[in-house]
Amino acid sequence: MKKDRREFINTCFRFAAGASIVGVAGVLASKSVKGDYLWQLDPTKCTQCGRCATSCVVTPSAVKCIHVYDMCGYCDLCGGYFRPNVKNLSTGAENMLCPTGAIKRTYVEDPYFKYEIIEELCNGCGKCVKGCGAFGNGSLQLQVNHDLCVNCNECAIARDCPSDAFKRVPLEEAYQFAGFKTNKKI
Repeated sequence: MKKDRREFINTCFRFAAGASIVGVAGVLASKSVKGDYLWQLDPTKCTQCGRCATSCVVTPSAVKCIHVYDMCGYCDLCGGYFRPNVKNLSTGAENMLCPTGAIKRTYVEDPYFKYEIIEELCNGCGKCVKGCGAFGNGSLQLQVNHDLCVNCNECAIARDCPSDAFKRVPLEEAYQFAGFKTNKKI
């Protein structure tokens, strides 16, 4: 069976088109698997609206409170730990701002306390972050935990965020915190 020139060119064109489609699909698949781009929360834009806790497809949310210890004053009266106008500086649940008890307070020396975030309990509501920013130095900040994030192509939190604080960034730019010029690793 002899093929004519037109049939040969059509076959070559189909093969080239198919190979290019497979190649483009392979490049896109490798980029999504590699995770070259991640969702990043910009803490300078975040208003701690509480939608990170309710809009994330991961339960509890992949957004967690991060304590930037380099900024912390280790205050006795921590605005991120205690509710406003609290009368007794004790660790009772009625005095704590965090609704899930995700902040552990440990005595260091008078008048200093260390505050640690228990990641498993944190739901990303941002109440502690808002309190720390209002009455403290802003060392508590919300951030996407990339070990928990499924890196959705269309992040539900980004879609619901009223301050447009979520964006896709290269892997090298993950974990940006307010108050620092360079990225910090958690």
